Amino acid sequence: MCLPFAGAGASLFRPWQNHTTRAFQVTPIQLPGREERFIEDPYTTIDEAAAGCAEKVLAAAEDRPFALFGHSFGAILAYETARLMTARCMGSPQHLIVSGAAAPGLPRPYLGVHDLSDDELAAGVSGLAGYDHEALADPDLRELLVPALRADMTINETYQPVDITPLPIPITILRGVDDTLVPRSAAEAWSEHTTVGHELIEVPGGHMFLSEDWTGLWSQVDAILSR
Repeated sequence: MCLPFAGAGASLFRPWQNHTTRAFQVTPIQLPGREERFIEDPYTTIDEAAAGCAEKVLAAAEDRPFALFGHSFGAILAYETARLMTARCMGSPQHLIVSGAAAPGLPRPYLGVHDLSDDELAAGVSGLAGYDHEALADPDLRELLVPALRADMTINETYQPVDITPLPIPITILRGVDDTLVPRSAAEAWSEHTTVGHELIEVPGGHMFLSEDWTGLWSQVDAILSR
């Protein structure tokens, strides 16, 4: 079950739904306010987002075993979704893979989203992540994308975990070796959020390493879940 980074939609993962692997099937989770759900208001709190994602994950799982993957903002959302599902006995993921994100409770990248115009927000996010979303360069598409991006970034900037009880779920942490937003120590701190083991894997690239090498990412995920 794949959760996207801030402002992105499920189409980020859909090209890989037919990707042949030994261990897993890619199931993108669509958030409101983007793509086919663009007429819906985006989530404005992490609690609302986690509850909505938990519902989608349960429906997609259909009683099959599942893992959660999230990158950057999506990593925090995957963690909170897993925490909610575990606390409410809704069915827990067998594995949590967090990518490109500092552990809960640590400082997060800050732009001061509420004070930025749409153009400033788009430019700020591109500069922060070192990644240019092609759609943000088109004024018409940017108008559609920015509300979800602003909502996600606001949640990310203000995120403080309410419950940091370690999860009974193994956690694998992925980090680009050149990621200037997430120091190695901030990635390693995810180890405090599981009672059953963790693994930190550093891969080539910066904060948005997955956009540079999707094949490499899925090979890593395949190896993780096969183990």
